Amino acid sequence: VQLQASGGGLAQAGGSLRLSCAASGDIFSNWHIGWFRQAPGQEREFVAAISWRNNKKIYADSMKDRFAISRDNTKNTVYLQMNGLKPEDTAVYYCTTRRSRVATPFSFFESEYDVWGQGTQVTVSS
Repeated sequence: VQLQASGGGLAQAGGSLRLSCAASGDIFSNWHIGWFRQAPGQEREFVAAISWRNNKKIYADSMKDRFAISRDNTKNTVYLQMNGLKPEDTAVYYCTTRRSRVATPFSFFESEYDVWGQGTQVTVSS
């Protein structure tokens, strides 16, 4: 599977953006699709993830009130709706998948995700 992230750009503080992560190839039911982000000079951090099997979702605490992850099975695409953007949301956003043959709990750790897209830049101006 390959992942293609898109939808980044420039937004003003308080604005919104919707990121898309399109997967080429099959996504299997036990997989999780996630978003991470990396700001300049900082480590990559978890944003959100969704289960392809049952649509369960998980968020980083600092973003759960403003961001929403969703999926469209017909398009093999996962979305990240970002509202109430803040300058500190400026980062490169990566989509990724955690592949597994069996059901697994969600993970916040990037080392447990094994396929990564190329990233899309989000810049929020104050």
